[in-house]
Amino acid sequence: MSDFVDIGHLDDIPPEGARVVKTPLGCIAVFRTSEDEVFALDDRCPHKGGPLSNGIQHGRSVTCPLHNWVISLETGQAEGADEGSVATWAVKVEGGRILLDRSRFSRAVAAE
Repeated sequence: MSDFVDIGHLDDIPPEGARVVKTPLGCIAVFRTSEDEVFALDDRCPHKGGPLSNGIQHGRSVTCPLHNWVISLETGQAEGADEGSVATWAVKVEGGRILLDRSRFSRAVAAE
């Protein structure tokens, strides 16, 4: 059984845009870069919980809309002088479809 779930077509997210996926563990921000790379992070800035999906994406980073913290889309780590991180999620694109690793939220539901 696959641990990935289909969450939509790549074209559902504009280049340098994001969409939110609601899961049992909270909202996940799914980003598409201008190079059609896809990254997934918890949709909460490690600083004050700002919605990263509403931030400005630049390259492989996103700037939180609340206090301008810059977060790496690859690692979830705050960049520059700021410290903190958000969880990243495994994601891949196959046949133009975006697939998100659901193993972590499947385990959380099973533990309840």
